Amino acid sequence: MTAASGTVPDFWIDALPQAVLLCGGGNVVRINAAASRLWGVTQARAAGRPVLEVVRRHTLEALIERGGELELEVGGRTLRCTATRDGEVSALVVEDITEHHRREAELREATAVLSHEFRTPVTALRGVLEALEYDMPRELSQNFVRQGLQETGRLARLVEDLAVGFRPTRARTLPLAEAFARAERLLENELTARGSRLSFGPDHLVRADPDKLLQVLLNLIENALKYGPPGQDIEVQTAGRGTWAEVCVLDHGPPIPDTDSLFQAHTRGVHASGQGSGMGLYIVRSVVQGWGGQAWATRAGGRNAFCFTLPGVGGRG
Repeated sequence: MTAASGTVPDFWIDALPQAVLLCGGGNVVRINAAASRLWGVTQARAAGRPVLEVVRRHTLEALIERGGELELEVGGRTLRCTATRDGEVSALVVEDITEHHRREAELREATAVLSHEFRTPVTALRGVLEALEYDMPRELSQNFVRQGLQETGRLARLVEDLAVGFRPTRARTLPLAEAFARAERLLENELTARGSRLSFGPDHLVRADPDKLLQVLLNLIENALKYGPPGQDIEVQTAGRGTWAEVCVLDHGPPIPDTDSLFQAHTRGVHASGQGSGMGLYIVRSVVQGWGGQAWATRAGGRNAFCFTLPGVGGRG
């Protein structure tokens, strides 16, 4: 197609995900395939018509006339509209940035929640250190040290949660049993305190970042400990699903009415009590989607099952 500005190959302009409108003298010269879908008009019908008949918004007509950029809310979507002029020839580019805005808002909310959560362990650590300044019986001082170590561990987990989306991935092939053993060692004290037992399914070879896989397991097993009854058996089931491995953490907690909403940022279950950021399952889904897997929750055999998939390597460890 030839316009006053030169030649624009049809295949190139139609391949763009952004809606593009070219015009001259107030009339449309060309729209691409994305613009045709956006404004519901065929490319042939749009050619030669006044700009306003195609875009149907005076704000866009004015933007094309003067050039510049603006954002529009249309049908629940956010559109970034950019217009440029070169003499009598103008171009309008419209990009759907709804998902970008959603992710930005979610990141701001997640950061705000985690920042708030830092205050509790920091305050507790300050209290422990202030107490240890004074002479006290050894048993009492050891108790304060244990409290300080617990809060330090909690602080370290919060740092891990905050950094999960920014750490580079260091994937390698490993048996699931390796990650299970690490998780069990780290949760040994919590399991003993709750009188709970942890069991694991058959081993599988997988391809993942060991630290991020451990973070997913810790979040899911800690949730099972937190929301299930004391003394329960927590089972970590495994299965091969084609080229993927599936891991499910099952607990004996009460049924959850809306499982999918739990994976949203700063969301906690209806049975949640005590302190918590509501970020655990959001972080789980973010990590799992990062390696191309899925994370979900369901009710299975009278138990809650929190499951995820990760790339397998075609065999068991």
